[in-house]
Amino acid sequence: MPGENLSRDEARERAALLSVEGYEVFLDLRSAVGGTDAGPRTFRSVTTIRFRSAEPGAATFADLIAPSVTALSLNGRDLDPGAVFDGSRILLEDLAEDNELVVDAQCAYSRTGEGMHRFVDPEDGEVYLYTQYEPADSRRVFANFEQPDLKAPFRFEVRAPEGWVVWSNGVGELADGVWQFAETKPISTYITAFVAGPYHYVTDSYERVFEDGTRLEIPLGAMCRKGLARHFDSDDVFLVTKQGLDFFHDNFDYPYPFGKYDQAFVPEYNLGAMENPGLVTFREEFIFRGRVTRASYERRANVILHEMAHMWFGDLVTMVWWDDLWLKESFADFMGSFSMVEATRFTNGWITFANNRKSWAYRADQLPSTHPITADIRDLEDAKLNFDGITYAKGASVLKQLVAYVGRDAFLEGARRYFKRHAYGNTRLGDLLSVLEETSGRDMATWSRSWLQTAGVNSLTPQVILSAEGRVTELAILQEAAESHPELRPHRVAVGLYRRSPEGAVERYARAEVDVEGPRTVVGELVGAEAPDLVLVNDDDLTYCKIRFDEGSLAALRDGLGDITDPLARALCWSALWNLTRDALMPARDFIDLVLRFAGRETDIGVLQMLHAWANSALTHYAAPEWRGEGGRLLAEGALRELRLTEPGSQHQLTWARFLAAVASGEADLQLLQGLLEGTAKIDGLEVDQELRWAFLEPLAAHGVADEGVIAAELARDDTASGKRHQVRCLAARPSAAVKAQAWASVVESDSLSNALVEATIAGFAQSSHRELTAPYASKYFEVIERVWGERSIQIGMDVVKGLFPSLQDPRGTLEAADAWLAAHGAAAPALRRLVLEARDDLARALRGQACDVGTVG
Repeated sequence: MPGENLSRDEARERAALLSVEGYEVFLDLRSAVGGTDAGPRTFRSVTTIRFRSAEPGAATFADLIAPSVTALSLNGRDLDPGAVFDGSRILLEDLAEDNELVVDAQCAYSRTGEGMHRFVDPEDGEVYLYTQYEPADSRRVFANFEQPDLKAPFRFEVRAPEGWVVWSNGVGELADGVWQFAETKPISTYITAFVAGPYHYVTDSYERVFEDGTRLEIPLGAMCRKGLARHFDSDDVFLVTKQGLDFFHDNFDYPYPFGKYDQAFVPEYNLGAMENPGLVTFREEFIFRGRVTRASYERRANVILHEMAHMWFGDLVTMVWWDDLWLKESFADFMGSFSMVEATRFTNGWITFANNRKSWAYRADQLPSTHPITADIRDLEDAKLNFDGITYAKGASVLKQLVAYVGRDAFLEGARRYFKRHAYGNTRLGDLLSVLEETSGRDMATWSRSWLQTAGVNSLTPQVILSAEGRVTELAILQEAAESHPELRPHRVAVGLYRRSPEGAVERYARAEVDVEGPRTVVGELVGAEAPDLVLVNDDDLTYCKIRFDEGSLAALRDGLGDITDPLARALCWSALWNLTRDALMPARDFIDLVLRFAGRETDIGVLQMLHAWANSALTHYAAPEWRGEGGRLLAEGALRELRLTEPGSQHQLTWARFLAAVASGEADLQLLQGLLEGTAKIDGLEVDQELRWAFLEPLAAHGVADEGVIAAELARDDTASGKRHQVRCLAARPSAAVKAQAWASVVESDSLSNALVEATIAGFAQSSHRELTAPYASKYFEVIERVWGERSIQIGMDVVKGLFPSLQDPRGTLEAADAWLAAHGAAAPALRRLVLEARDDLARALRGQACDVGTVG
């Protein structure tokens, strides 16, 4: 990987020297089918780049990662590939003012989800291709200048196997056996795209008539593998797509600029989705093979709208360099929820945002690698790691507050001016701030310094003083920050006062908005209010902070969290309690007790699923080791109880069934799961479809109840790509030293597995009930990670380094080993060191949580 890196300084120098006028790219993908995989399977890639140089006679380089280059020419002059191509760069010397570079190369198909990914469907043997480039993998498919600020129009041609269809950013036509695509608008290399193969393809259209009478028609398409066609609910995909296009046209005042709008659901995808203009790609898991909850449909809708927002924030207007990645990702994350709540059936989307997305941000913002939203991205490896909870969810949270700060109208008008002013160009932070200052009249520089250019999360705690008559004489908000990031920020917050009604419900009876400044802010509007049972700072989730409670409010939550009637307020309280647990301020067993007592009353299915995930994490990482067995038994008992009590056939019943599978370890629980699989046990209303069968089979495999034969029989029942991933995970989950050795070797010592099977193998290997079996690999991990990082692609390197970190082993010993590795490998790749440092910090946090839980009385 080091030879494939690109620094910010190099990109800046190249951008100052070059302007790119256009690309013509020809790919011959007929090699995707037939033949053998004895060696690297390659395809021909011929690229012609026309570009200008500001300094004739200067030198620069083009980017290409390929096994070989057949021919090279610059301005008609043949170049020796052996002399100018080093495997990732092509040296270009003695540039003219106007230049033409032609590169004829053999590029490699990928099995890691980077570049041109090739997938063979085990169900029918069909081959499917798609590309994924961000941040810099288009150079694995064609030669280019791989940086976001060297935009250009692209003309693509593709020769494919007979019977295939090929899609790209523009509209394509098949002529004389070659797919020819309309020239794109000026776009960055990382958002060009191809999808090719015998995909199942469905079409629709979107029409809109603007006030001036102009008619916009957008051809819509959606595709997936043939094997998933029977599960593909394309009507719902198109419904959300049209609702999103309506919303963005209503609010952005800039017609969708990229012609058609295809959406491809592709196999073995590393991300949720990618915003390639005209050809958005998604992970195919968004096509549901079995019954799922409303939360899954909401998540898919959010991702569809997130990617659609990118057509304007990111594709039309693009950041200069990855420092300003937030200019697209924070906006897309915010606009995804904003548009979903206002334009679709998922009107409770802000609850999911508060409970799910922000928890991702809170974790990332407390790691030693935390960074400002506008980050310092030195190179491509830094960029790859900064697609994180800060760039996405914290940035979106801050934008949500910005809307409250400047007003919705001013915010959207700023966006409209931003698009029109910078269409098809590249921007930095200041470009956005300037239009927001114009539209709002606010001092955006001060706001930016506090929120975009500093790291860390503040805690807000209420302080209540009551009179003898039981009324509020003073209510203040105390703001705190971590020592490592001491910035106190301005917060626009709502403060809600809640009390129990005669009927037993906990409801809000008073609310005030206030601007929090400095360490202590008095909320004058609430003076004289009746004494509350619960004070909720950041009610309605206007700002980005960790909510804390005074002692009375915490006691009220322990007694009646489930009685809070407002679902957003309830979700905010759950999130705050989880943060207390992670911060070692609440024992893990207390949080688990709250889940056991109140989760069964949770109406929002997305919140319930998060509670299950948090409870499992509390048990695995934060509970005292000697209590884990008891805690696991209590969780399993609670899951089974709620499973039997919940309405038959409901999505809540399905969620509790999955949670039972996640925590089951006792003999009776495992027997029930086995009976549900075999049909000898039944729970009224619970349909055990294929996806649920695999969910039940994994704990049976992990506890030695289901052997290799049982797993093989299940694969025979579901001999599909999805079934294969489940099978691999279950095989690696078996409680055997030989199994763990084989799984380790298949991931660490071999690169034969695809990205999806690497992920499945790691998930099966790292079972929380197998701490003793995986203990021998703790020391091996630190011996191999630098080699793995150097030899494998960055995506696989990240999967291995994060997934195999020995977080389930002796915490103190692992901390010492991590510290020793970091001390001895100061010269290791910064991105690798960051991953180890983050995993070490998670483990140190877990150790503090365990110490808190040990101190629990009773």
